[in-house]
Amino acid sequence: MKRIYVMGATGSIGQQTLDVLRSYPDQFQLKAFSFATNLEAARSIVEEFKPAAVVVEDVGLAEALLTDYPNLVHYKTLDAYAAEGEYDVMVNAVMGSVGLAATMAAIQAEKEIALANKETLVMAGDFVMAAAREKGITLLPVDSEHSAIFQTMQGLKREDVKKLVLTASGGSFRDKSRADLEGVTVEEALAHPNWTMGAKITIDSSTMVNKGLEVIEAHHLFGWDYDQIEVIQHRESILHSMVELQDGAFLAQLGPSDMREPIQFALTYPYHRPISHPKPFDLAEIGSLHFEKMDMDRFPMLALAFEVGRRGGSFPAVYNAANEVAVAAFLKGQITYLDIESLIQRAVDEHQEVQSLDLDRIFEIDRLTRKKVRGWLPL
Repeated sequence: MKRIYVMGATGSIGQQTLDVLRSYPDQFQLKAFSFATNLEAARSIVEEFKPAAVVVEDVGLAEALLTDYPNLVHYKTLDAYAAEGEYDVMVNAVMGSVGLAATMAAIQAEKEIALANKETLVMAGDFVMAAAREKGITLLPVDSEHSAIFQTMQGLKREDVKKLVLTASGGSFRDKSRADLEGVTVEEALAHPNWTMGAKITIDSSTMVNKGLEVIEAHHLFGWDYDQIEVIQHRESILHSMVELQDGAFLAQLGPSDMREPIQFALTYPYHRPISHPKPFDLAEIGSLHFEKMDMDRFPMLALAFEVGRRGGSFPAVYNAANEVAVAAFLKGQITYLDIESLIQRAVDEHQEVQSLDLDRIFEIDRLTRKKVRGWLPL
């Protein structure tokens, strides 16, 4: 029986993680979970899974939940339970930079980590991976693309692999030109053709920032140079990613657009267990798969991700922080869609690397970047 701590349990990945736990009650126990604002969803989770602890920063929400469930132990911060809680596996399914401190706390506590939070490695991949190696912790990827690479590399020797190939659907606006993007709406941006995801990651998918974050994450997870990582456009989201071997062979992982598969594999690794209520998947019915070279002029944020990744240091943290502020502003109607790219580019262009970079300094740069970009927003 694995005791699970799900961070971000009321979000898309969190809810699908709970579905996996629901499918195997003899193997998994929800020991604790976190949520941000969705009190009703939190109540439903407590009612069904009977966890021992809940993590929520808002004191009013905590008091409302504890009134109905007084036996719950309340933690205010994600990293507090990560460091102190009685659990075996942390599923980091929160969005944004808030997931980094909790990941580091879980590593220091020598817990297993199923990682869906890209920002942890984007912001501080060198520090996170060094800490994980020191503690002997394997970060098990939950992103479908990284899980696909992780699965295809099972049994391979590192020297046999030539290149990692990430696939990208192209997002909501893959058939639009740069000129077509003038004046697109939030509703249009949120209409992803293949996946049902949260608002922020859906916007990131359309700008290709999400794929850029995944490139940086892959660099850290698998230890490959950026010249050995490629992104290709694949409309159907059937082939989730692949590796090219030295002899020219390609190994790929295919499957339906169902995030429960990579989540479940991270929790049951190294075993592949049946998925409850699997989505239909018939390659004969699908008929054909399409692949296109990524147009870096059309998706400049992907090109910028490779640039900041190669520059390293705190540049990826600046890229990520600027994006989080810009996407939030777009979702609120404060800026246009194309302003997202402009704000990220400006933040990166104005950033100057610091000497003696450490984790505290990265958090400070993240905070200052957010403050700076918010100052550029219209009143």
